[in-house]
Amino acid sequence: MEQESKWIRAIQKHGSRSAADRLVRSYYDEIYVFVYRQTGCKEDALDLTQGIFMAALRSLPSYDRRKASFRTWLYRIAANKVVDARRRARARMAPLEDVDVPAPEDFSAQVRDRMCLDQIEARVSALDPQIQAVFRLHLYGEKTFPEIAEVLGQTESAVKSQYYRLVERLRKEFGPYE
Repeated sequence: MEQESKWIRAIQKHGSRSAADRLVRSYYDEIYVFVYRQTGCKEDALDLTQGIFMAALRSLPSYDRRKASFRTWLYRIAANKVVDARRRARARMAPLEDVDVPAPEDFSAQVRDRMCLDQIEARVSALDPQIQAVFRLHLYGEKTFPEIAEVLGQTESAVKSQYYRLVERLRKEFGPYE
């Protein structure tokens, strides 16, 4: 933490590239995993993670450690960028010859699961960005409700309420999926 504060000050005061590099390296894997769990695509996750750090470094002059920890601030940026990317996302079709075909008995289950996941993602992506962020931070970021509350600047009870209401709506709409 102390080292992180030194890097941030060096970037804010002197535009230090080496401090920026160290700061990015210290969080890169964590943010990449958060993004990859949501995109499921290595290339998209790499691009989005790079965009998240570029946005964070550009905004670093306005970062105020009294309002939130750097990790919290960075996750807020990441969650917002993922929501933005989902809004812009378009379905991409892979050529049939590029698709690994599973065994016939597994294929039906995989198609049903993938279709259900795609429908749930489409439903969640149409919601208010704040609710999307709660859902994605908990499910994909594996953040606790207190951590999500800190990232989003909400109370823990509000975060829990939003999450469980959404999960209940999704259960009613999609479960059991057959």
